[in-house]
Amino acid sequence: MSTLQERLNKARNIKNVVDPSKLNVQEQQVTVTYTDEFLPFKERVHQEILDQINFNNALRSDSNKEEVKNLIRMTVDNLGGDIPRPIKNKLVTEIFDETIGLGPLESLLKNDEITEIMVNGPRQVYIERNGKIELSSVAFRDDNHVLNIIDRIISPLGRRCDESTPMVDARLADGSRVNAIIPPVSLVGPTITIRKFSKTPLEISDLIKFNSLSHQMSNFLEACVKGKANIMVFGGTGSGKTTLLNTLSGFIPTNERIVTIEDAAELQLKQPHVVTLESRPPNVEGSGEITIRDLVRNSLRMRPDRIVVGEVRSGEALDMLQAMNTGHDGSLTTAHANSSRDLLSRLETMVLMAGMGLPSRAIREQISSAFNIIVHQSRLRDGSRKVVGISEVMGMEGDTIILQDIFVFEQEGFDATGSIRGKFVPTGIRPRILERIHQEGVLTNDNWFKV
Repeated sequence: MSTLQERLNKARNIKNVVDPSKLNVQEQQVTVTYTDEFLPFKERVHQEILDQINFNNALRSDSNKEEVKNLIRMTVDNLGGDIPRPIKNKLVTEIFDETIGLGPLESLLKNDEITEIMVNGPRQVYIERNGKIELSSVAFRDDNHVLNIIDRIISPLGRRCDESTPMVDARLADGSRVNAIIPPVSLVGPTITIRKFSKTPLEISDLIKFNSLSHQMSNFLEACVKGKANIMVFGGTGSGKTTLLNTLSGFIPTNERIVTIEDAAELQLKQPHVVTLESRPPNVEGSGEITIRDLVRNSLRMRPDRIVVGEVRSGEALDMLQAMNTGHDGSLTTAHANSSRDLLSRLETMVLMAGMGLPSRAIREQISSAFNIIVHQSRLRDGSRKVVGISEVMGMEGDTIILQDIFVFEQEGFDATGSIRGKFVPTGIRPRILERIHQEGVLTNDNWFKV
């Protein structure tokens, strides 16, 4: 240890590193700021810790994280004698995150207010908080630092990201969705996008509290799920489709067998009988790919009571329609679209991507008979996410699929803070699906639909 201390002092005089003007110590809170002058010190301590972890295999276990942190604290104390205690504490946290976690991203991942993290190269990290995007103070050392974090995320999943495959989808241990894209495709450097999910899944009561939908809408959707209606949630990127899908899936009875199919497993269902399937990209040789469509087909042989597909975006839409039309009632899925008419058009396009050469009318008949309820989730200008429409698929009239709005969100303006004011209102139409819901033994209330 003393030899390392001598090398460190030779590389940089620790006594002259701290600029007292950059320290702001208050009675209630300590704010620590320092420049990259501490980088050599951090790197040397980090290397010392890695050497000791490699020497002592027991330290690699997740159960020994506190022991690793104590080791880092002791090493920092031994090597940084004149460094003020507030900076030492911050260094210990950063070195621990770099050793065990995801480096600079750890502080953002621990902040429950942050819903999205966007790394645009090493020096530009944006976050989404309360529906608004802002630049954070977090930064990486260089491109290699970002690449190391990407590798740390995808390695446990058996995936890779290099020049031959510069894009990768993955997930964190808590189910948060990760996308990474690196040079030469990304011209700003390695890029990471993390869609965070709350540690405890949101309940329908939370969505009502956030004013994402009304009590009447939530009661109706709950009855639809329990009554085995086929439901499609649609909306734009970041509108909250997966969150709503997860919430609706929570209404599925506990005695049913559920098969979930996703690109990256994000759904957090609490039922005891859940089979989670995840697609797989091709390996280094370009083989071994398992697509969503493959999983949807296979799920039909798994005796599911419910099939929940995270998102349909191509040929799997045909297999999903086939499943809904052949007895797998109560299926749930999501899709990207900006309006209900856009959704129907996109579904038709996705079915054509299956390459079956079906005529348009046949596809529309399949769509109209498969889906019962479509739910429009939207992210509004003020950053809030709301269910702006619930519609029922009524069938075909000529070559056109007929939709009937059940609930809509009527925007009334803005308040003093710039937040959107509005109300959720029923259209007064009694849904035809209620008869089927009653046949499943689920009670409903006509007062839900009164204007």
